[in-house]
Amino acid sequence: MDSQHWRAVITAAQAGDRRALDELVAGWLPLVYNIVGRALNGHADVDDVVQETMLRAVGHLGSLRDPDSFRSWLVAIAMRQIRDRARQKTPDRLVEEAPASDFAELTVLRLQLEGQRREVAEAVRWLDDEDRQLLSLWWLEVAGELTRRELAAAVGITRQHAAVRVQRMKERLETSRGIVRALDGACPGLRELTGSWDGRPDSVWRKRLARHIRGCGYCGGTREAVVPAERLLAGIALVPLPVGFTLSLAFGGKTAAAATSAGWSAKLLGALTKPAVAVTAGATIAAGGAYVVTQPPDAAPPRAAIAPTATATPEPPRSSAPPAATPRSSPPPTKKTDPYGTVVDAVDRAPDPNARPAALPRRPESGITSTGGPKAVMQHRGDRVTLTGRGYVLVRWQISPRSRPGALVMPSWTGLEGRLFHVASGGWRRMDDPLPGAPNGYATGMGGPDIGHAVLPPGTQQMWQNEYFYLDGTVTLTQNERGCDYGLIVFPSDRDAVVRDINEGPADGAIRYGLVRDTGTDSAPVPQYVTRSVPADPATVPQRSRV
Repeated sequence: MDSQHWRAVITAAQAGDRRALDELVAGWLPLVYNIVGRALNGHADVDDVVQETMLRAVGHLGSLRDPDSFRSWLVAIAMRQIRDRARQKTPDRLVEEAPASDFAELTVLRLQLEGQRREVAEAVRWLDDEDRQLLSLWWLEVAGELTRRELAAAVGITRQHAAVRVQRMKERLETSRGIVRALDGACPGLRELTGSWDGRPDSVWRKRLARHIRGCGYCGGTREAVVPAERLLAGIALVPLPVGFTLSLAFGGKTAAAATSAGWSAKLLGALTKPAVAVTAGATIAAGGAYVVTQPPDAAPPRAAIAPTATATPEPPRSSAPPAATPRSSPPPTKKTDPYGTVVDAVDRAPDPNARPAALPRRPESGITSTGGPKAVMQHRGDRVTLTGRGYVLVRWQISPRSRPGALVMPSWTGLEGRLFHVASGGWRRMDDPLPGAPNGYATGMGGPDIGHAVLPPGTQQMWQNEYFYLDGTVTLTQNERGCDYGLIVFPSDRDAVVRDINEGPADGAIRYGLVRDTGTDSAPVPQYVTRSVPADPATVPQRSRV
């Protein structure tokens, strides 16, 4: 940023120039938003901390003696607010308040990061709070938005101490990058190790996984040269403010005397309290001393998060009377209707835990190829895998309401060519089965009273731990996480593996036997949320799509 320009803007704002103050807030808000967002990793408190930071900066602008030090002064205010918020929150309180949006995910999605840049952004999840706070500043230093002097001043340490702290943080970041890389692989030992993991990164699991990686030839190797993090971060811009982001900087209960004593000049106070509104690129000063950052006039309208059921055809009420005429056109009477696609999974009750599954019909197998390899791990919205061939596929569910509970936006199958059936459910349990001796407040695989629940869209079939599908053709499966946190692991499989899984029941230590859904014909259940089209947003696939 042009230091001479900002010196003039800051000086004018201190003198009470409303337009200058407007430009100052609009110009520096993205920097504060990125610092706070990365430090708190998108916690629900981000907006509050950003607002408090800007309120304090505007409120104490008159006390700033040197306009050239505005940036380091503003960053120091932001860091104090981050630390104050951390001290105010007990661990229990932080667990109860789910993150609004994972900032690592926002970085990946909004900046369309790929490859090792995406790996660095996702590794942030594995850092402790203190490291993440320091990373939020070092990231901006590498990107040229801050200097090392400003970084040290914001943390309240010397430049020499800052160098040591940054180096240690970088070492832990590289360890976390290795974990992200390993979890994307197909190491059978790592799969066994993470069997009891709830999918939420923390320092305990970081140490466990790091130990495994150091002693594992499969995970320890890398398929490409690892680029230093600073070289990757240098090319990553600031994450843009969310569309419609609102920042209200109001006096609240301040009196004019209190505002003046806090550092407001009389001229600035008068300007802010006049009944007028000034609008510039994205920011508004409103009457009564309120700042409201608005969506620029030429910005795209915000797109609402649409659950897959939003456009779904509602199920008709169950009745013994003949159904009323439907809008679906009927084929000419002379043509035989293809039954495929006329049966879609409906909500069912869990079978008796001791009820053995029916025999699984035998379908021809030539094998399935997957763009995700033998184990595709899909942990974030937008992750996808394309499957091709003739055979069986396992989709394993990992739901993490402790990380973020709420409504589940279901995965969807798109671009189907050929046929796809939902043939069996297994994994020794339905996800809503009670978990005996479950730790950390889990009552079932869908959550519990201590941590919140994952909630299915109305009419959605309750998933089991393992869901098996038969594909004869090609299809893409997309992870559409937008509410409750969840992950999918996709394995090409075979009929023998399905039979072994579903026939392990309570006698073998499982909660229940599996369930066979396949009828052996084209009237076997078609999975919900499947379509032959390729929509721009896979999360809009109807619940009972016609295939």
